[in-house]
Order: sequence, then C-alpha cells, then structure tokens
Amino acid sequence: MNQAKPRVYVINGPNLNMLGKREPAVYGFLGLEEINRQLALAAKGLGLEIFFSQSNHEGVILDRIHEIFEENPAGIIINPGALTHTSVALRDALLLLSCPIVEVHLSNIYKREPFRHNSMLADIATGQLTGFGHYGYHMALNAIHQLLQIPV
Repeated sequence: MNQAKPRVYVINGPNLNMLGKREPAVYGFLGLEEINRQLALAAKGLGLEIFFSQSNHEGVILDRIHEIFEENPAGIIINPGALTHTSVALRDALLLLSCPIVEVHLSNIYKREPFRHNSMLADIATGQLTGFGHYGYHMALNAIHQLLQIPV
C-alpha cells in the first residue's frame, strides 16, 4: 500500500515575488522561484510533499489557508511579509490549523524599524526564524520534519 507523504505548505506574502530584485542587501539575491526550487529538492529528500503559494493580496492568502485547512496539512511555513505586523485576519485564519506553523523572515525583524518588531503571529506559531536569509526556509522545513518524527 502506498502511504501518502506528509504535506508541507509554504505561504509567502506581499512583495516576496520581488525577492532578488527588491533590496537585495536586506532580503538576499535569490529569487522566490529559486528558493522554492531548492526547498522542493530538500522536501523530496526528507520524504515530504511541498506546495508553494505567494500573493500580494491578503484575501487570496486567507482563501489559500482555508483551502489548506481542508487538505490535512502536516506543517506550514509562512513568510507573511508586511502582513506580519498588521493582519489579525491572517492570525485568525492560521488559528484554524492544528499542524506546526513556522514563521520565517529573511531579515531580522528585531534589528529593523520599531514597527517591524511586532508579529501578530509569533504567539500562535510553533516557532519563528528571523534573520537567516533564505536558509530560514530550510531550517523551517527541517524543523517541521523533526516535529513529525514518531518516537521509537
């Protein structure tokens, strides 16, 4: 019998489609497509299925989270971009999920402007990775993989 692989969903918020072009000194030189390509390879090696979405529109992201809720997710990696600091609606949508949620930020939001220090998601996320550039996504994927391991 072929057992389904655990499903991990990567959600990227506003402006992350401009990675590699927008402020590369802050966000890095890799584009989102390359980050996703690398994550897909890593997920395959870990025995996970991985799905990607990105939108500049809050409602589209909320609708996607509602869809993911119905798809039995094993974990969520989310870089909400600027929605991190403002979106109660995003927070409420993520509260639907009972799987691990890892909040990722390419830059260290706590070393930036004071308004970026507040995350609407930090207290509901399983964990937060901030300041590790694109490696933060890989760290999040590995963390979810570890969290899914069943003790012997």
